[in-house]
Amino acid sequence: MTTISLFSNTEDFVSFSTGQVIFKEGDPGKVMYAIIEGEVDILVGGKIIDTVSAGGILGEMALIDTSPRSATAIPKTSCKVVPISRRHFTFLIQHTPNFALEVMQVMANRLRHMNAQFESKKYNELN
Repeated sequence: MTTISLFSNTEDFVSFSTGQVIFKEGDPGKVMYAIIEGEVDILVGGKIIDTVSAGGILGEMALIDTSPRSATAIPKTSCKVVPISRRHFTFLIQHTPNFALEVMQVMANRLRHMNAQFESKKYNELN
C-alpha cells in the first residue's frame, strides 16, 4: 500500500495554485500533506532544495518533532493535497506500518540528498 492509495478516495483535499504558499519556514506545523496531484517545490532560505510530486508527502517533520517548519512549500504546478492532522498521522503510524516505513524512507532519502548537496558544495569550495 502506497501513501497516495491511503488518500486517493478522500474528498478532504485542498487545491493550491502555482506559486501559492502552502506553508512557510518558521511557521508552526499542525498538519502534513499527501500530494494527490501536481508538484511542490521545497525551499530553505529561499533556495529550492527538492521538488515533491504526486504520491509524495511534505511537512512530516513538524508532526514528528513539533518544531516550527524547517522549509517553505510552494507549488511548482497547480496541485491537490490532503492535509493530515497530528492525530490522523499518529493513528496511521500506529495502525499502518507501511505508512510509517514510507515516512521514514522519505526522511532518509531527503537526508541523503542534503548530505550529497553539502558534500558537493564542500568539494567545490576546496577546488
